[in-house]
Amino acid sequence: MAIVMAMSSFAGGAVLPAASAGRLGAGSLPALGRRAFVVRAQTEEPSTPPPKPSTSIWDALAFSGPAPERINGRLAMVGFVTAQAVEAGRGDGLLSQLGNSTRQGWFAYTVAVLSVASLVPLLQGESAEGRAGAIMNANAELWNGRFAMLGLVALAATEILTGAPFISI
Repeated sequence: MAIVMAMSSFAGGAVLPAASAGRLGAGSLPALGRRAFVVRAQTEEPSTPPPKPSTSIWDALAFSGPAPERINGRLAMVGFVTAQAVEAGRGDGLLSQLGNSTRQGWFAYTVAVLSVASLVPLLQGESAEGRAGAIMNANAELWNGRFAMLGLVALAATEILTGAPFISI
């Protein structure tokens, strides 16, 4: 599609901006019997739908793919809350919880279930941004996961440096 704009005065002379008329001088203005046209052509690109996300497991698990940080963040959020709950309930610190073989089995089970539950929608072509609401959006989930990862590191560092759990009863 082309857009054509014509600029001419009612008397038949060309219309020029006031600043350009002063620079060009009176001798360079077109004669009154002529008309000047300014033509601007612009093509409109056909609208293409956004590309559909890849449904390959290797694309989802790639270093810059959508799954690694999201899955690690979700696991960190669950791990941080669980570690704090067990620490408050039983008095076991994070490091003693990691050394218990019974809890390692539950940890492996939780990792497997949450990883599969996070991968299935990605492999079906959905994105986390598409399901986001007004309050909980994809960026909020990523930031909460990042803070939970830092929280787990802080819990471990506190227990190593002080020799006691973070929550002492």
